[in-house]
Amino acid sequence: MAEYAGVPYGVSFCNGTAALHGAMHAAGVGPGEWVLTSPLTFASTANGALFTGGDVVFGDVHPETLCLDPGEVRKILDKAEKLPRAVVPVSYAGHPAPLEEYRKAIGSRDVLLIEDACHALGGDREGQKVGFHADMTVLSFHPVKHITTGEGGMVLTRSEELAKSLRLFRTHGITKEEGDFEYPSHGPWYYEMQDLGWNYRLTDMQCALGISQMKRLDSFIVRRREIAGLYAKLFAEMEEVRTPPRHEGHAWHLYPLWVVPEKRRGLFEYLRSREMGVQVHYLPVHLHPYYRKRYGHGEGDFPEAEGFYEGEISLPMFPRMTDEDVHRVVTEVRKGLRKLD
Repeated sequence: MAEYAGVPYGVSFCNGTAALHGAMHAAGVGPGEWVLTSPLTFASTANGALFTGGDVVFGDVHPETLCLDPGEVRKILDKAEKLPRAVVPVSYAGHPAPLEEYRKAIGSRDVLLIEDACHALGGDREGQKVGFHADMTVLSFHPVKHITTGEGGMVLTRSEELAKSLRLFRTHGITKEEGDFEYPSHGPWYYEMQDLGWNYRLTDMQCALGISQMKRLDSFIVRRREIAGLYAKLFAEMEEVRTPPRHEGHAWHLYPLWVVPEKRRGLFEYLRSREMGVQVHYLPVHLHPYYRKRYGHGEGDFPEAEGFYEGEISLPMFPRMTDEDVHRVVTEVRKGLRKLD
């Protein structure tokens, strides 16, 4: 995976949430520290910082990308009394987040850039694969993602120091590397626990499955892009829907269609009745009861993320879909919306 992304280090984990947890630990997130991220994501992105004892601050998304708004990042950093340990943009739906814009916002500040790219494996920026540009890039190999290991995750990095911290964290804080020992070795059986870590390792059987999947990744991405292009073409003349932002390097994990909010639930239930596995991605993290109680968040705090959520329906998107499948989905969306008029 590291070779695919063009970086020297890839540290595997048992799932994407564990990988996010490990990345926050390696970044030094702990009590009194915080990270800045998007509310338009699965809860694990923010939870990773809380697992290590840190805190989370959210910034709204930009409507042209649905990723963390670089302007919001700049405003929050400029006003912050204490800098975050990391800015953690989410490449939502597979749209590569604009990392160069975040770098500009961070400037010379000592803040890491951690990309939650769990939706974006196989995507690229100007020809360079996702995984290359951030200080750490987090991936997921859940069964619905671009490749799967059954469950699994990974953190990619160019930093030897961060890679070493990640390896310790996912293996009980234990090292067997003699060159890293803090005390003299007692013999070839010797190992040291140097940090408090977790049992987050990926099994060899899962790795074998992942390696076999990697042989098909590029073809999966090609097909996902074809499906997204056909969806966009077929929806072009429908005024009640809005197709998702496009990017030439998009990985298209999701196809998040936006419909007028007053019709979203009715259309969702109609499509489910037609045996289409639609879903909604996601209730913004700050609106979950836990985050409301912890930080006092509520409706209206992040209007772009909330406005998108109110009309979002994720349509079927997977490489084995045929063009006929895509046409059928669009036809049923049209029928469903007409029934709701």
